[in-house]
Amino acid sequence: MPYNAASSMAFSTTRAGASVNEVVAGEEGEAVVACLDTRGLRCPEPVMLLHGAVRKLQPGEMIEVLASDPSTTRDIPKFCAFLGHQLVLQVKRDDIFVYRLRKGG
Repeated sequence: MPYNAASSMAFSTTRAGASVNEVVAGEEGEAVVACLDTRGLRCPEPVMLLHGAVRKLQPGEMIEVLASDPSTTRDIPKFCAFLGHQLVLQVKRDDIFVYRLRKGG
């Protein structure tokens, strides 16, 4: 599912290659309130940016993360487990890793 970087910004970042865009609904119909695009960034940047983005969410809200760094397949699930967030989706589409997280309470 392509994302348009020109869409309205839910959060802003200062890192090149990273942006967070609002999206209306996930593929499974669950509401996704933000998309964090970390494609092109390497460890530890994707998780650091995710940590900041999750802080801005309310408990139960969901964020989608797009990443190109293979280390996110290890780091994002551990991030969720350690901080009490739910990893709803983890898939690879072409060369992009896609994650959906629900913020814990």
